[in-house]
Amino acid sequence: MTSQTHSASIDVAIARATAAVRRAREHGGAVFVTAGAGMGVDSGLPDFRGPEGFWNAYPPYRHLGLDFTDLANPRWFKDDAAFAWGFYGHRLHLYRSTAPHEGYGLLKALCDDVGTYAVLTSNVDGAFVKAGFHDDSVLTIHGDIHRLQCTRAAHECWSANDIDVEVDPATFRAHGVLPTCPTCGAVARPNILMFGDDHFDSGPTDVAEGRFSEFVAGLDVDAPHVIIECGAGTAIPSVRRAGEGLLRHFTNSQLVRINVREAHVDDARLADRVIGISSGAKAALVQLAVGW
Repeated sequence: MTSQTHSASIDVAIARATAAVRRAREHGGAVFVTAGAGMGVDSGLPDFRGPEGFWNAYPPYRHLGLDFTDLANPRWFKDDAAFAWGFYGHRLHLYRSTAPHEGYGLLKALCDDVGTYAVLTSNVDGAFVKAGFHDDSVLTIHGDIHRLQCTRAAHECWSANDIDVEVDPATFRAHGVLPTCPTCGAVARPNILMFGDDHFDSGPTDVAEGRFSEFVAGLDVDAPHVIIECGAGTAIPSVRRAGEGLLRHFTNSQLVRINVREAHVDDARLADRVIGISSGAKAALVQLAVGW
């Protein structure tokens, strides 16, 4: 495909997606925003796609032969808490200091205009809340780095706002006092679902999932709802599956799939209701906002 043809196909997709958004607004539909890791890349967050992408962001781990899957494992909090908090302390600081890109604000304005909306994301960075979305409207299916839990017992989760983890930039090991549970004094960890994680406290996520399910159940199944999916890939397909599940439930809805590499449809039976836009999230949302 030539660049000219590719540009034309994106323009067509943008026009179809804009029409889907207007249809939802004008005929009593809701807006669902679903987002994966690709949503944060335009804010300057590192792309962890593959070992090389991860190691470019965290060079010390290359020498240890550890990739993202290896590091995002709860066993480190038991075996070497300073090592674990080196990784998560750096990420916490990174997410705190990163401003959400323009696309978040455009989505917030659209959702406020339509009035009926919900957000579902696998991202743990808290960017949607930072961009102004109310916490009760956002379902973070893999947890939230700005919330902590105990590594020893099922105590209630608490905010990470008051903690600051010092990390050695050369070794990515934490030093100084590590976060601890205010109830029992055990080492704390982020309330994030990690790989091979049997100790994730799903309580806050379960509450949010309950709100999301009630929201879905309260909508007209025949209304023309629109799902705007941003940067959700196939490697961890939870967000894509959630969006396609909504598409099956609401039979008059449409899914706008914005993805640089994977804008295709996973289920051929949904092909005529999925609008694929091969673009980064910010660029596509800026184009869409002109017409919606």
